[in-house]
Amino acid sequence: MTSVTATKRSGPDGPHDGRSGRDGQDGQGGRGGRGGKGGRAGRFRRPEQPERKAFGDRAAWFLVLPALIPILILSVGPLLYGIALAFTDAQSGRTRSTQWIGTLNFQDLLHDTLFWDSFRIGLVWAVGVTVPQFLLALGLALLLNQNLRMRWLARALAIIPWAMPEVVVGIMWRLVYNPDAGILNETIRDLGLGDGRDWLTGLATALPAVILVGIWAGMPQTTVALLAGLQNTPRELHEAAALDGAGAWRRFRTVTWPAIKPIALAISALNLIWNFNSFALVYVLTSGGPGGRTRLPMLFAYEEAFRYGQFGYAAAMGCVMVAVISVLLAVHLVGRLGGGEDR
Repeated sequence: MTSVTATKRSGPDGPHDGRSGRDGQDGQGGRGGRGGKGGRAGRFRRPEQPERKAFGDRAAWFLVLPALIPILILSVGPLLYGIALAFTDAQSGRTRSTQWIGTLNFQDLLHDTLFWDSFRIGLVWAVGVTVPQFLLALGLALLLNQNLRMRWLARALAIIPWAMPEVVVGIMWRLVYNPDAGILNETIRDLGLGDGRDWLTGLATALPAVILVGIWAGMPQTTVALLAGLQNTPRELHEAAALDGAGAWRRFRTVTWPAIKPIALAISALNLIWNFNSFALVYVLTSGGPGGRTRLPMLFAYEEAFRYGQFGYAAAMGCVMVAVISVLLAVHLVGRLGGGEDR
């Protein structure tokens, strides 16, 4: 037995490692050495993988291009052109070529009180719409999340304002606010509360009246987002909290709110940006009047560009608004990432 074992372990040139018979003299014996074609490296090494990866990357870009090209042409391109235009004296109806004037438009903006007034009005409008809109939408979402009869009908009615174009919403509310035959003033007269008033032309009532319309028009999308978050909250958590004796407010604070907090923060940030950039709704309702009380920054830039022909100056206003929105987005993202929110 010892001689047989020695014979198996030794080759013609003397003793070798026990794996030598498997590896062979040149690394190709038996099933093939580690460096041979039939070895393990030969089985697991796939030189075609880089080529497949490169082909996959090219295919992915090819699939993304149909969506990427319109974004570059319709969004990124005009944005870059507008930024470049802000450093020129571009005007309408001029025969001479546009001149590069550097930061002169931005220097003029620093001393333009009308622009900063519109900026202040825009912030009041954005916050005044976003905060009540979120609170009302949260209450409506909590209600629609209950097991109510005809709940499907209530949900369908709740999103009707979202399905209506802003121009149609503006025309409809102009009829509601009509000083002579509007339903609001008619109701006030019928209740004996007075003769009503002209809501959209009064200096004290124009902005609150427009804010009310903004809340009504934007509440459905916030409701839908919050309702989706509520429906994804496990009911077992509510049942466990109820068994522990937690009331409705405590269940909301400890179970419901942590579950929908990421959605609430995201939709609130988006609503703030959308409302700050509002144009069509306020333009149809008041066109920025009376006396500039509802002149949002977008309306002010529109007037400068298309009523007075100051394209370069209006582009500078647009750059300032883009910078403000970028800061708001950065603060929102830093807050979410720093707080460990789900992305």
